[in-house]
Amino acid sequence: MNYIPSKPNTLGLIQLIDIDLREIVPFIDWTFFFMAWRMSGKYEGIETACDCESCKVGWLLQFLPEERPKAEEALKLYKDARKMLCQMLDEKIVSVNASFGVFEGFAKEDDIYIQQDNETIIVPTLRQQHAATDGFCYSLADFVAPENDYVGVFATTIQGVEAYAETFEKDDDVYHSILVKTLSDRLAEATAEWLHWKVRKEYWGYAADENLSVKEMLKTQYSGIRPAVGYPSLPDQSIIFALEPILKFNEIGIQLTENGAMFPNASVCGLYFAHPLSKYFMIGKIDENQLTNYAHRRGKKPEEIKKWLASNL
Repeated sequence: MNYIPSKPNTLGLIQLIDIDLREIVPFIDWTFFFMAWRMSGKYEGIETACDCESCKVGWLLQFLPEERPKAEEALKLYKDARKMLCQMLDEKIVSVNASFGVFEGFAKEDDIYIQQDNETIIVPTLRQQHAATDGFCYSLADFVAPENDYVGVFATTIQGVEAYAETFEKDDDVYHSILVKTLSDRLAEATAEWLHWKVRKEYWGYAADENLSVKEMLKTQYSGIRPAVGYPSLPDQSIIFALEPILKFNEIGIQLTENGAMFPNASVCGLYFAHPLSKYFMIGKIDENQLTNYAHRRGKKPEEIKKWLASNL
């Protein structure tokens, strides 16, 4: 396939402070919210089960009798979460911030080069050693052209989460403290989903004619991908230190620990790729040769890299 990189409508860093939470809420993936509470069932249409008894009963009837107690528990949790969202909106408890940008870039072998002003940031990537179902062994660098291409970066964060959770912890209200944190994690991911949509259609504009529902977006039916740092295709959490100078975390309220964890925890950071054949994948296990090669490209000793890639060895 002949790949012609799509020139962005807007190049460079953009920061959005205090995004309207009402824009973000529709992008929440409630499936993962329930999974965080160890409720692995499917609860489609739960938003239709309003407070009246008839709607509740009607929604519960879609489940087998033995499944209804768990579904009813999920419904209570959902309503508690929606109530908390209303409180967050009414009292302006949290602030939603984002830092993102599309930059000139290119790939050389398994390294991605991002050019910002007069600096070049190198993002080494790993390659699958066991072929995917289509027979290829992927690296994220495969989705960037050897020259004259573009790469996006992003970070989203929910500010004010910890202070809000502490108000419940002072009263030993563990349930609502956990609810705040799990809901905020979903809001950070929802913001990433919302922002990616805006990038595809407006800021980068490579999918300006996209006409997908939120449900379709949550099923990743869009063109392009946004792998997050620490996730299966970009498992080295320490890569976040290379992205920090580009995204200027401190300006949107994110701090990094020495282990590369973001604070607040309700934060997401990753890369944007517009290549039409880009796809999500899992690196999986790598051997000593690739570990040594990757460490060399990172300018680190293999022993140091091992602690960042323990789950891939």
